[in-house]
Amino acid sequence: MDQKAVATLLELAAKSLLSNEPAAIHALEELPRDLFVPLFIDAFVGGHEKILKAMVRAWPFHCLHIGALSVQESYYEILEAMIDGLQILPDQNSSSWGPKLRILDLRQDPDCGTTCSEISTTFPFCFQSCVYSQHSILKTEEAQHSIKCLGIVNSESEPLSTQKPMELLVDLSFNGTLRTKQFLSFLQSKVEQSFGSLHLCCRDLQIDKMSAHKSVLQFLDLGCIDHLELNQAYLKEVTTLLAQMIHLNSISLSNISFKHCKREDFRTFLIQLGQLSNLQELSLALFCLTDQLHKLLRILPPQLDTLCLSFCGLSNRDITVLSQSSQATYLKLLNLSNNQIFSEVYEPFQTLLEKVSGTLQYLEINNCLITDSTLSAVLPALSHCTHLRVLSFAFNPITMPLLMGLLQHLTCLVDLKHVICPVPVHCYEQWNFPGSLDRQKLAEVQAQLTARLQVLQRDDMTWTTCPE
Repeated sequence: MDQKAVATLLELAAKSLLSNEPAAIHALEELPRDLFVPLFIDAFVGGHEKILKAMVRAWPFHCLHIGALSVQESYYEILEAMIDGLQILPDQNSSSWGPKLRILDLRQDPDCGTTCSEISTTFPFCFQSCVYSQHSILKTEEAQHSIKCLGIVNSESEPLSTQKPMELLVDLSFNGTLRTKQFLSFLQSKVEQSFGSLHLCCRDLQIDKMSAHKSVLQFLDLGCIDHLELNQAYLKEVTTLLAQMIHLNSISLSNISFKHCKREDFRTFLIQLGQLSNLQELSLALFCLTDQLHKLLRILPPQLDTLCLSFCGLSNRDITVLSQSSQATYLKLLNLSNNQIFSEVYEPFQTLLEKVSGTLQYLEINNCLITDSTLSAVLPALSHCTHLRVLSFAFNPITMPLLMGLLQHLTCLVDLKHVICPVPVHCYEQWNFPGSLDRQKLAEVQAQLTARLQVLQRDDMTWTTCPE
C-alpha cells in the first residue's frame, strides 16, 4: 500500500475517533504513534478541547507544534486546554513519572510541522527549542547532565531528577482586552505552579500602551524575545526594555514620546539600540527624526535588511544621508511613506534608488507628494531595481498618462508582481478630498491597467489602485 493510501486511512481513523470524544480519550493509551498527528490536526481544527488536553498529556513525541493550523473561534480556549494538559508536576500516584512531551509550541508558523523528526541525542531534540535563556530546557538539561557526570548528587538534588524541565513557546499580544488579560493570568499561574520546571519562551511580543502592562512583563523572560512591536510608550521605557531584550532581530516602535533628539534620553536609546548586533528589521512610525537620521544610521548594524520610517518627518538631508549609509546596499524592504521628501528636490531619492537597486525587493513611498515630474525623473533609477517584487506609491497626485507610461516601463522588471498605485487625479473632483472620488472613473482606470498588462503579456503582474 502506498504512502498516500496509508495517510488517507489514518485520516479516516482519526475522524472516526473524534465522533466519540470519551472513547477517543480512553483510546489514547493504546493509540498507535502514527495516528497521533492526524488525530491532533483534526481535533485542533475542530476545536475539541477535551481531546486536545488529553492528547498533550499522552503525546508520544518530544515536541508538539501548532505550525500552520489555525482556528476562527475559541482560540484562547484551545490554547488553555493544551497548556492544561502539560504535566508540569510529578504524578504523586506514579513511581515512574516522566511525560514524553517536553516542548509545546503554540506559535503559528506555516513552515513548521506538527512534530520534529526524532534524533538520538543526549537531550530532547527540537528545531524550535529555546537557545538563549538560562532557564531553557537545553541549558537546564546540560547543567543537570554536567552534575551527573561530575558525580555531584545529594539529597537536595535528587528530587530534581524526577521533575523534568519543560518548555512552552507562545507569541503574546498585550492588547488590553479582557480575554487577553485572562489568558495572561492563566499563563502566569501555570508558570508559578511549575516551581521552575516550566520555561515560558515568548519570541514575538506585541504591546499596546506600555503603561498598562508593566506588571505583566515581570513574569516573562525578556531575553527570549526576538520580535518586539510596541505602540505608545515613553522613550525611557523603550530603552529599559531593549536592555533586557538583547537578542532582538526585529523592532517596531510607534507613537513613542520623547522631547527632543538632542536630549540625554535619545542618546541613551541610541546606545542601547546599537548593542543589538542581531538586528535585521527596524520600523519607526510617528517618531520624529527630522535632520537626525544620521545619528540612527550610525549605530545600526550594516546588515539591516528592513527599514520602515513612516511619519518620521524625514527631510531631503535625511534621504541623502540614507543613500550614503552602509545599510543602503543591503536593504530588501524600504518604507518611506508619509514623509514629504519630494517637496523640494528629487535627486537625493534618485541616488538612494541607485544604491539599493541591487537588493531592494519591497518599496513603499505612499503619500509623499510625488508628482508626475518627480516620478518621471526617478523612473530610470527605479527601472534598475531588478529584484523589486512589490511597489506601493498610493496617495500621490499622479495623472493617468504618467501612470500608463510607468506601467510600460516597469513591466521589464520580471520579479515585480504587485504594484499598488494612486488613483489618478482626474478621478477626483478635488484631489485627495474625502467624498470627491468618482467611482465610475476609477473602475475605468482599473480596466485600462488590466487590459494594458494583458497586451504586454504580464498577466502575472497586478496593478491595484488604492482609493481613499
